[in-house]
Amino acid sequence: MPLILPVKGVYPTIGKDCFLAENSTIVGDVTIGKHCSVWFSAVIRGDVNFITIGDNTNIQDGAVIHCTYLKAPTIIGNNVSIGHNALVHGCVLQDHVLIGMGAIVMDAAVVEEFCIIAAGAIVLENMRCESGFLYAGIPARKIKSLTDEQIALLKKLPENYKMYSNWFIPDSE
Repeated sequence: MPLILPVKGVYPTIGKDCFLAENSTIVGDVTIGKHCSVWFSAVIRGDVNFITIGDNTNIQDGAVIHCTYLKAPTIIGNNVSIGHNALVHGCVLQDHVLIGMGAIVMDAAVVEEFCIIAAGAIVLENMRCESGFLYAGIPARKIKSLTDEQIALLKKLPENYKMYSNWFIPDSE
């Protein structure tokens, strides 16, 4: 069973048909939409501010989602993929975003829709990542426009994770 705990009497709200890995942790003022997945060792900690996660979003293994006390909630849109060991902290991720493995997105940053943050990139506090672009580096900077293939990936990846989630349901195909 995943670890799901209240903080100051506020319990997480989990939408229907979500996969929560048995060692994932979700605490406090967290709202997760439907058809989401929270993978092994991922932590979503809504203890000092609120976290909202839209539909069809996947939080991959080892990712940490947190927020900042009295300053910055974390708001994640629909069809978002947050890669393995990424850190998403007190920011806004709009719809159809990919946060690459090991990337960091800091407080008050905004990642607009149809945007890719490359593996290992660091999106600094208050930065705005423009829709339709790939950002990479430390600090992250705009590298190039997304290709048609990359845009297709942003649409397909959340569907893939819904399929992977079903593999953990007994007798599913």
